[in-house]
Amino acid sequence: MFILTKNGRKLRSSGTKGLGSLCVLFVAAACSTPAQRTIVTQTSNGTLADTLASQAEDAAPNNRSTGTPNDAQQRVLDQLAMMGGKSLVTLTASEARRQPTPADAVKALLEKNGRSTAPEPVANVVNRTIPGPGGALPVRIYTPDGAGPFPLIVYFQGGGFVIANLDTYDASARALANGARAIVVSVEYRKAPEHKFPAAHDDAYAAYAWVVANGRQFNGDVSRVALAGESAGGNLALSTAIAARNKSLQTPVAILAVYPIAGTSTNTESYREHANAKPLSRPLMEWFFAHYMRTSDDAADTRLNLVAADLSGLPATTIITDQFDPLNSEGLMIARRLAAAGVTVQHRNYDGVAHEFFGQGAAVPLAKEAVRFAAQELRTQFGKR
Repeated sequence: MFILTKNGRKLRSSGTKGLGSLCVLFVAAACSTPAQRTIVTQTSNGTLADTLASQAEDAAPNNRSTGTPNDAQQRVLDQLAMMGGKSLVTLTASEARRQPTPADAVKALLEKNGRSTAPEPVANVVNRTIPGPGGALPVRIYTPDGAGPFPLIVYFQGGGFVIANLDTYDASARALANGARAIVVSVEYRKAPEHKFPAAHDDAYAAYAWVVANGRQFNGDVSRVALAGESAGGNLALSTAIAARNKSLQTPVAILAVYPIAGTSTNTESYREHANAKPLSRPLMEWFFAHYMRTSDDAADTRLNLVAADLSGLPATTIITDQFDPLNSEGLMIARRLAAAGVTVQHRNYDGVAHEFFGQGAAVPLAKEAVRFAAQELRTQFGKR
């Protein structure tokens, strides 16, 4: 039975407007606060969830929450603004990579408040390289406490296929290793414009194939491998799962895509509403695309434009989106497309936070909640194998 609620009040289960502020519950799945909007699919064919997600997508332009980021998120954004970074769209890619990041802002904020900046501890961290189609790929392997063998998560960082590195997304990888009780292999894929599309996608697939073949070497259970990523990395997680299906490589047991780049149009509702959002804006996304794509024809390639891809046969997928983000609409859209393709989907949106919030648990409480939710979904799928 599906129950639709708004602020604890029961509504009818179909044809209800205003799904932008609803929680959709299946049996015991629930949203505990108004800051969490959830579309939950537990069906095998996705039919009902597709209907609900479609209603949410249609309703979003008139019902999307407005306002400002919550206090914790705003403090991070204010700190980032005070760090003297230049607008990335005015810089070369090399210059952009040297600018302060939201992760830097979190660290500076912790220092300002006299709090520890030590990374979340895990049992073991190893840096190494693995073979890639364009040369050696740096990876960082995080192992949680315990005896193992552990399930494995192949994790791809964000950065628009242009910026960021293993250090930028270190907090997310550590939190997922502990929360999902899994080994996380964080992958440093090639970046544009030095390496245009599909270099990052080719590297992501190669990294996944390597983990499937070699995960036993570092106490991994290769029968339980998931794909995960944020932003550009969310795109890579989904596209790698599609490539594995198409090439008859072992299918991942689950996918986690956090505010993924799921389309190539920059004229969605959320792109228009949050065109000048921080830290991700519409001009910055257009800058990323201009650096990564070889020509405008790449915009139609379904490795980038996932909302047009064949999504059938993919494993259970968790989609996390946030309010102040140009990518919000396509996150909801890919959840709808997955459900329509028969994929089990969990989608949760977090109000009051912005792009990059997921790894900010040291400063933004909702980030910890998002990681808990994502980790629980991964543990559920790992437990089925």
